Amino acid sequence: MADPRFYDNNGPFSLAEICKFISVPLPAGVDGSTQISDVAALSGAGPAHLSFFANSTKPLPRTGAAVCLVSGARRDVPGTVTIPCASVQGAFATVVSHFYPESGLDFSDNAQPPVHPSARLGKGVRLGHGVVVGANAEIGDGTRLGHNVVIGRGVAIGRNCEIGSNVTISHAYIGDNVLVLPGVQIGQPGFGFASGTSGHVKIPQVGRVIVQDKVEIGACTTIDRGALGDTVVGEGTKIDNLVQIGHNTHIGRHCVIVAQVGISGSCE
Repeated sequence: MADPRFYDNNGPFSLAEICKFISVPLPAGVDGSTQISDVAALSGAGPAHLSFFANSTKPLPRTGAAVCLVSGARRDVPGTVTIPCASVQGAFATVVSHFYPESGLDFSDNAQPPVHPSARLGKGVRLGHGVVVGANAEIGDGTRLGHNVVIGRGVAIGRNCEIGSNVTISHAYIGDNVLVLPGVQIGQPGFGFASGTSGHVKIPQVGRVIVQDKVEIGACTTIDRGALGDTVVGEGTKIDNLVQIGHNTHIGRHCVIVAQVGISGSCE
């Protein structure tokens, strides 16, 4: 599920509407008025959620999802309506884009002052020239932001952090005593596409980035937000300059990530 601090949900939608979005027929015997409130990964889905499973050769994992887009034939899964799709990822991307039509960028109102009135800044926070702080963002006591830093809507930064110049942070929670060197990009959309005969379709990325305490992030490193869940950097981890951390990556505590390395998956 997408965090409402960062994303506005345009739902709910009925199952009939969702089938119309993805140009597939409503399965026989299924109530088209069933309301779907959100999208979610299989493991975290509940009775009002839609998820997807693109593997046609393996059994559908256990899930609480009300609806699941699947490849191949329709499957008999108690409690879950399965909807076969020619391109599961493409159909899911279409559904997500209806729920979260503005998920691609961290939009802000140009009429607002650089530090949004709803932002909360702790004691001793220092801001460089050209800093922008979005709506409902939180910055902890003693944190310093360098020149031209952009902090997106809803972002929470802990105490005694140092954020270097020209850093952008969106869709993220940052712990205490974190050092972010200049040029870092945190919370940008991950590299996710559904490819087909008509080309490539961007899969909206509606997850977050979690950076735990005492992490150091080197200059010009990029940490993408999760597609549905979280990208996590564990406590005390040190990341060198020019490192790319892909979406949904989980890095353990006290790891060292060296320069010129792209990371995806898990790292302990």
